[in-house]
Amino acid sequence: MLTKEQVIEVLQTVLDPEIGLDIWTMGLVYDIIIAEDSVKIIMTYTTPMCPWGPQLKEEIVSTLKEVLGFKKVDIEITFDPPYQMPEELRAMFGI
Repeated sequence: MLTKEQVIEVLQTVLDPEIGLDIWTMGLVYDIIIAEDSVKIIMTYTTPMCPWGPQLKEEIVSTLKEVLGFKKVDIEITFDPPYQMPEELRAMFGI
């Protein structure tokens, strides 16, 4: 069975088109739930009106299917809690 660590490694290759950093490092992924040949990702966008949301979601689905062979990839978008940039990134950007 595939592991959460393997999913994280793949998510670290998916870049936010606006910022240019991977979605894992940005803290956009809240949870990963694996069940046999399917995975559910609970995540957020930087803003509710993120123009890149649909593209980002499709890239996650296709990458997880292609690289790890998941048959089903479910992405749940939530804004509870609202996105807050991790402290490490805030420091990196001087915010």
